[in-house]
Amino acid sequence: MLKSLTALALVATPAIVMAAPMSDSAYVMKAGASDLFEIQSAQLMMDSQNPQIHDFATTMVQDHTQSTADVKAAAAEAQIMVAPPKLMPKQVRDIAALQKASGPARDALYIKQQKMAHQEALALHQGYASNGKSAPLKAVAAKIVPVIQHHIEMLGTMSSGAM
Repeated sequence: MLKSLTALALVATPAIVMAAPMSDSAYVMKAGASDLFEIQSAQLMMDSQNPQIHDFATTMVQDHTQSTADVKAAAAEAQIMVAPPKLMPKQVRDIAALQKASGPARDALYIKQQKMAHQEALALHQGYASNGKSAPLKAVAAKIVPVIQHHIEMLGTMSSGAM
């Protein structure tokens, strides 16, 4: 009986954590870090010999620069003051790994990192759009969700040449 209650608690806990609303400033900070990672990692990939990677990286710089501007504007409208975005420790490690890799192995690493980063970004924006408190930020989060979904679709069709 105790074992089943423990299992039930472990299963139920993530749903409780995920349903808890995120603060407005935490959302803005995480969205900024996500965009910054996308932009910086894409800039590193501009010299890829794989045209799909190069085109995807170009799209990432454009789209994530736009989403950063949109989130900043919504934060200003909501009168939420936040520090300039900075990378999270995992993002710093991922950028460093990309800098060390080369050729098709680098392309494969980039795709792998992007798939994970976009899943995290999707969860962030969907979560805030559903549970956030600031109307301007909720609206911008909802606007960003389909863009991220499109990026995930693009990633699903990509080949690094090494995979």
